[in-house]
Amino acid sequence: MLTHEQTLQLIESAKSGDETAKTTLISENMPLIKSIVKRYGNVHVEYEDLMQLGAMGLIKAVNNFDLSYNVKFSTYAVPMIAGEIKRFIRDDGAVKVSRALKTLSMKLHAYIDDYVQTNGENPSVDKLAEVFSADKQEIVFALDSNKYPVSIYEKFDEESSGSIIDRLPAKGNGDELIDSILLKKMLSELPEREKTVIKLRYYKDMTQSEIARILGVSQVQVSRIESKVISKMRQQLA
Repeated sequence: MLTHEQTLQLIESAKSGDETAKTTLISENMPLIKSIVKRYGNVHVEYEDLMQLGAMGLIKAVNNFDLSYNVKFSTYAVPMIAGEIKRFIRDDGAVKVSRALKTLSMKLHAYIDDYVQTNGENPSVDKLAEVFSADKQEIVFALDSNKYPVSIYEKFDEESSGSIIDRLPAKGNGDELIDSILLKKMLSELPEREKTVIKLRYYKDMTQSEIARILGVSQVQVSRIESKVISKMRQQLA
């Protein structure tokens, strides 16, 4: 098991483009990914596909993790890993597309996440078509076949007072469950605007630029709100 300090060092290297560090982080966090994948054992998706999705969610967490956060990386990574899997499951059930298109869609979203992290904006369709040697129409179709996941704290349906998280199997260790409950409580106490930013950012996988367009503010303002909330949560989790 990696220590917290070793994990932070690997994250810093991975964010700088060190592929070996990324591979090590995936390998060392494989038990965490498996524990989340087990929650979805009753879905009609191959285990290997779920593990690949979990690894993609972990890398997304690495790319977005701020080294100044005073929280365990595993706590930060859980919703992103689960979100990547749930997005695929939801889309797989709602829209039937070919396996090749699903694979292209996953690669596109992974590339877009890295591109936004580096350049601060989304790549154009022309850029994606060039990088993946595909027609622009195929790129658009692949992107449209993969939607953002809903928040696990939204209502399960219109007639129920419970949320989606209440329907998920309560597997895993007690620490993860406590972290989940604590996080839910902290979110409920946030002002509405801050709560919206966090939900869109971490539960619907939106970029800061996308959130800025929705709220009608600048990307810098969204970044400041996000940093403020994370700092507040960090103090409460310390």
